[in-house]
Amino acid sequence: MDSESIVRLIEEAIPGATCSAVDLKGTGDHFDVTVVAEGFDGRSMVEQHRMVYAALGDAIRESIHALSLKTMTPEQYREGLVTKIPRS
Repeated sequence: MDSESIVRLIEEAIPGATCSAVDLKGTGDHFDVTVVAEGFDGRSMVEQHRMVYAALGDAIRESIHALSLKTMTPEQYREGLVTKIPRS
């Protein structure tokens, strides 16, 4: 699994999502992922994370060993919870 594949899976599954994924160890199985999506509005963090896990499908069970995940709405992003979303 690579960072670009993670971004593609998430952005295709969650309409309007903007995502970054960083391979933390260069091994293709430890990632730091940030997702900003309007679809997270009104949902709990658990629900937001479930949406991302669903987007990753089998990869979360087969290819990804560790996932650091940050999710937020565009409003939360603008309020400064994350300074930027780097593109991988």
